[in-house]
Amino acid sequence: MLALRLARGSHPLVLLRRLLVAAASAGVGFLLLCTLGYASGHPAHSTGAVLRLLWCFVPLAATVQFAVAVARTDPSTRPRSGLSAVGLGPVRLAVLAAVSTAVSCTLGSMVALLFFLHLRGDLSGLPFDGAAAGLLDADAPLPLAAALVLLALVPVAAATASALAMHAEPVSTAAPDNASSDVLTEPEAPDPAAPPTGLPWGVALTAVGLAVEAYMSRGDGHSLLPLPGRLDATPAGMLAGWTLTAVGLAVAGPGLAHLCGRLLQAVRPGAVRLLAGRVLMDESRRIGRPLGVVCAVLATAVGGSALYGAGAHRPGPLTALGAALVLGCTTATLLTSALEARQARAQTAQALLRLGAPASALRAATALRAAALLLVFAPLTWLIAELAALPLTA
Repeated sequence: MLALRLARGSHPLVLLRRLLVAAASAGVGFLLLCTLGYASGHPAHSTGAVLRLLWCFVPLAATVQFAVAVARTDPSTRPRSGLSAVGLGPVRLAVLAAVSTAVSCTLGSMVALLFFLHLRGDLSGLPFDGAAAGLLDADAPLPLAAALVLLALVPVAAATASALAMHAEPVSTAAPDNASSDVLTEPEAPDPAAPPTGLPWGVALTAVGLAVEAYMSRGDGHSLLPLPGRLDATPAGMLAGWTLTAVGLAVAGPGLAHLCGRLLQAVRPGAVRLLAGRVLMDESRRIGRPLGVVCAVLATAVGGSALYGAGAHRPGPLTALGAALVLGCTTATLLTSALEARQARAQTAQALLRLGAPASALRAATALRAAALLLVFAPLTWLIAELAALPLTA
């Protein structure tokens, strides 16, 4: 009940992010129900049904990541002074974040169920009734218990991940209103955060993924892991290589972002470059991983277009839906993480403005951080995409 009351009084942008989580959950729920419909309509192809279900876990993971990022930027779950006195400590706030995430994802799952039944023709009296009956195997009965279990995957996974993320790494709190001016005029320099240590492991995983793809994509192209829809000629070894490459980029992302911050401070930096580099080093763990995931998704999209762009096999509607979910959720996660980083450094920005720093300097530092990340990650994404597509087009 408290989660619903907080949702009613939330800012429109907060409600929009929650609606986006619900929409992503609806898309994943629809894919899961399509897999269940295929399994019911093709009982002799149990292996293919299991593999289709495994493919659905890719957009499910992207949706869970997005839901966690939205939960971390929700103002209603942010620790503030005085909340512990009324029983809303860190544990209760983590539970509140989990409940809010579960409500949004459950709403999306219910929409997916209604839309799926409508397109199958099980619900009548609406436009496009039964328009996709053949694609969704409407002739076979749909097990209700299995459908409910599959629809519960996204709310349970997202709520659990949100609670664990909020409890393990609580978001920064705002400064109290009665903070003395001495704290603002004589700030103490913090001990710098330790640099991320995953860069060597990320580079190694990326190299191994590219090597596996180059070695295994020399076969005849018969698929062992068919994608949902009409895309059914994907070498399994190449997909394993893509997976390792994506994990490697995600692991290396924080280290690369930290390196960007160091590069900004190289060769006698001025005040703006020094500020931009220090902030980027401090935020490398927060924005580096989602940025690495976005680069991995873009590189995979380029490799997929090289494989199927000129071939006879075209992606079906379910494959297109899954790809749109993965790309949309990872991009939204990156933007939400950037918003969280902005909220975390709001106190520092206010202190600098009170000390007389011009607002143009803060805007220039933000532009420098964005340019540094773009100059490092854009060529890296292009290089990984070209290397991934090279064995497929040779």
